[in-house]
Amino acid sequence: MNRARMVSKLLSQAPPGTPLVAVRAWLGVGARGKASAPPPPTALAAEPFLNGSSSNYVEEMYTAWLQDPKSVHQSWDTFFRNATRGAQPGQAYTSPPTLAEPTPHHVPLSALAPISAGPPAAALSQKTIDDHLAVQGIIRAYQIRGHSIANLDPLGINTPDPKNKRSLVVRNYMDQFQEADLDRSFTLPMSTFIGGNEKTLTLREIIKRLEDTYCRSIGVEFMFINSLEQCNWIRQKFETPGVMHMEPQEKRLLLARLTRSHGFEAFLARKFSSEKRFGLEGCEILIPAMKQVIDRSTSLGVESFVMGMPHRGRLNVLSNVCRKPLEHIFTQFIGLDTGDEGSGDVKYHLGTYQERLNRVTNKNIRLAIVANPSHLEACNPVVQGKTRAEQFYHGDSEGNKVLSILLHGDAAFSGQGIVYETFHLSELPQYTTHGTVHIVVNNQIGFTTDPRMSRSSPYCTDVARVVNAPIFHVNADDPEAVMHVCNVAADWRNTFHKDVVIDLVCYRRNGHNEIDEPMFTQPLMYTRIRKLKPVVELFAEKLMNEGVVTKQEVKEVTDKYEKILEDAFQAAQTETQVFNKHWIDSPWSGFFEGKDPLKATPTGVHEDTLFHIGRRFSSVPPNASDFVVHRGLLRILNSRMEMVNARTVDWALGEAMAFGSLLKEGIHVRLSGQDVERGTFSHRHHILHHQKMTKDTTVDKSQYNILANLYPDQAPYTVCNSSLSEYAVLGFELGFSMTNPNALVIWEAQFGDFNNTAQCIIDQFISSGQSKWIRQSGLVLLLPHGMEGMGPEHSSARLERFLQMTADDPDILPAFTEDFAIRQLSDINWIIANCSTPANYFHILRRQIALPFRKPLVLMTPKSLLRHPDAKSSFDEMTEKSEFQRVIPERGPASENHQNVKRVIFCSGKVYYDLIAARKDANLEDKIAISRVEQIAPFPYDLVKQECLKYPGADLVWAQEEHKNMGAWSYVQPRFATALNQERHLTNEIQRHTQGSVEHGSQSWYEYWFPWLFPTSSPTDVAADSTDSQSSTISSHKRVVRYAGRPASPSPATGSKKTHIRELKQLLEDALAL
Repeated sequence: MNRARMVSKLLSQAPPGTPLVAVRAWLGVGARGKASAPPPPTALAAEPFLNGSSSNYVEEMYTAWLQDPKSVHQSWDTFFRNATRGAQPGQAYTSPPTLAEPTPHHVPLSALAPISAGPPAAALSQKTIDDHLAVQGIIRAYQIRGHSIANLDPLGINTPDPKNKRSLVVRNYMDQFQEADLDRSFTLPMSTFIGGNEKTLTLREIIKRLEDTYCRSIGVEFMFINSLEQCNWIRQKFETPGVMHMEPQEKRLLLARLTRSHGFEAFLARKFSSEKRFGLEGCEILIPAMKQVIDRSTSLGVESFVMGMPHRGRLNVLSNVCRKPLEHIFTQFIGLDTGDEGSGDVKYHLGTYQERLNRVTNKNIRLAIVANPSHLEACNPVVQGKTRAEQFYHGDSEGNKVLSILLHGDAAFSGQGIVYETFHLSELPQYTTHGTVHIVVNNQIGFTTDPRMSRSSPYCTDVARVVNAPIFHVNADDPEAVMHVCNVAADWRNTFHKDVVIDLVCYRRNGHNEIDEPMFTQPLMYTRIRKLKPVVELFAEKLMNEGVVTKQEVKEVTDKYEKILEDAFQAAQTETQVFNKHWIDSPWSGFFEGKDPLKATPTGVHEDTLFHIGRRFSSVPPNASDFVVHRGLLRILNSRMEMVNARTVDWALGEAMAFGSLLKEGIHVRLSGQDVERGTFSHRHHILHHQKMTKDTTVDKSQYNILANLYPDQAPYTVCNSSLSEYAVLGFELGFSMTNPNALVIWEAQFGDFNNTAQCIIDQFISSGQSKWIRQSGLVLLLPHGMEGMGPEHSSARLERFLQMTADDPDILPAFTEDFAIRQLSDINWIIANCSTPANYFHILRRQIALPFRKPLVLMTPKSLLRHPDAKSSFDEMTEKSEFQRVIPERGPASENHQNVKRVIFCSGKVYYDLIAARKDANLEDKIAISRVEQIAPFPYDLVKQECLKYPGADLVWAQEEHKNMGAWSYVQPRFATALNQERHLTNEIQRHTQGSVEHGSQSWYEYWFPWLFPTSSPTDVAADSTDSQSSTISSHKRVVRYAGRPASPSPATGSKKTHIRELKQLLEDALAL
């Protein structure tokens, strides 16, 4: 046997180029009959592989073969048979079939001509090869283009011509086949699973199965994916025969869910016929689809679902997916007063958080729907950020426990850029959620706009192709097909942890809302819609015809849910108030309990902590002698160490100490944005990169995160460069901040004015989120700001816009109580500051965590001050007895002789350093006091007034580097007037009323409080006010604040360096001229 193996090895070395006739001889050999007459031994002697030592062995094998062909190895049997048939020397040998799998994209020639019994056939014809290749082309054509002729539109409007639709897919692959060829059998290639256990099918059956898979109610787009494994996975999920089979019990459950989805909308239509609700009619299948994704994912281990969606169908999802109490939903229609804080929002924008038992899998799950404004896709990145945070804090590094589901409308999915931006976060290491299930409610219309007018792509889902997400189009009027697609989508996400899109092609039975008339603009579409039965009726009829359910059972399911709705409606009639707190989408369990709501913890830290953090932040990686740091960075590290030894910090060091001290206390810090690891202005350098490269190194693999290695038991520190996006990344960080109040989440803009491309997140979510949705967030926005001659687009962070959205009344002076400062923070919607010292920056960052509540913080951060020699702070301003200073008063010679001061200049931010330099040059340090307003909003009335009273004979100036119609001037001017001249304080009674707790009969808020807020000067009113303990008195001598700065302009800054210098000089002269 060993010798046989040796000779077989010799045979395998036969000359290449064996002709096709020899190959066909092997393919055509069937069951062996009696051995034919042997050739003369001299014929074998001519074989080129034989030599003197092997010829004897060959003779032995030949003799044995003559006696019994089965006694020798099959390779010898084949060889001797070929030789007896006249094969020329070197052509008789045929290599045995291999057990190895064919390489990708290759098919063994044997697959083209199955072995058959009978005499040896002629050479494999070119037509046979061409026909098999054409069949493979047909299979691939259906996999690539079958979706283009699928029966996806329930309205039958967007349907290809039946006469030409097959040619749209197969193109010219069918040209070589005749009618008779349809019944020829072809071996199936490895690139398809339509055969199941069958290896060959007729061409007719091949085409039928391909069309059943790709051209019926499901259209699959996946062949653009560049992973063969993933493509084969999808092929198997859709092509395997019988894969869509549903058990009768599953069909009955599907019918019950459809009944609830349809019944909810029908009930609201009857009870609240004139109310907008943006119902789901025409896509009722969405509810069973979402529940199927949730059921399947839960069975695969998912415990928490974070969902985002536009307004259409939101109430139905809240009710039937999240199981929001129906009474809470119905009271939103009744129009009751609010029983708690907040302005609230319309019912179809609200979110929720529910924990419930999944009765299909018998597992407890958490479901959150994030509140969303009318900006349809704006919540997408918020959902992703919240999902990522849940995964992070639960240690779910693979996304096995937390899943995000995003619902979209067809017009918004293709039309709004935030969709594209959010998709591009899906694979980034610090932003991925390990796969999102996207479900598109494809109404085939956007408000009144046809798809042909609203997008240039064939499908509304084409944007998903950029991240290789498979797209499953499905006719929403085929519930069983929808369920299969949902199962595949959930399995895909669980298997590959990548995004997947379900495109529910449906229709909108009503107009954009329930009182809209769609026939004005879409007469054809709505003529067809009005003739269509609801999908629940179509599916019920199908199941009754199949014998799965009876008509009585269908009625019982409908009546049962109708009773549930009616009982909840009656219960809602007894309610007298609605509560905004019932709609919180991100509850913080235990955060507010046991805390004094008006007491913050100190922000100063022990000096040893500052030294430890400073020294670690100024050092190269320890125990890594082979880690090579850039020479320029070594100078920066040495400079930091010198500052630490001198007990001094600059901006970067102060920031690092704020972060490091929070990390020491167990607070997770996340800093995100464009180029934040190094810093736009090369000042931060939180990540060190190993500089020594090898020949095989193609990327920077060796990095060191300094602040992540300060203490062995510290909290994690995340610093990550983002994609070049503001809208999506800011939304993502907002969502991240909503999950855990005990984390400092920061987004930094590359330049401050870039925040305007994220304006929707700022306006709709950050500034108003707490008022609308009772949702707090401690998110920090770092916006580089300052007029430094860099042109219009790199100067202003648009401070005025943030101040304009600040919710404090400039005409009302709050009462100056001991807790005035923190009460202001509690009442405001966000905090706006422009710090001028590293110490104050240190404290305001730490204060975000020290507060007993959470408020967004918008910080105007410096550029030139990052390296300004005077912009440094001592450790003494950061240690345990120090705190954030809302106003930094004058501390120079002017503060020592108040009566001699002729002017008090108030300013904020970088311009302070320009002012003190100009004042020194003018020798006015004892005559002009300069005070810095560090916290602009909420306005520090008490400290501003204190500073003004300190210098009674001085005139007052507000100096700013921004133009007059920008910056803080329009915000501070009326508040200065109120602080200086209005002595009437906001009483506790008014405070209670503004919080919605004072009853005032039938009068409106304005009618009731107008006399208080705007007292008249008539004699009777004056007499009445004189007897009232809460009367207001106006000082007979009004002090006013004068403006010094650039004049009004449409552009934030000049593009001319010379003009910039001239404007700055004029500003300083104007501010200092006595």
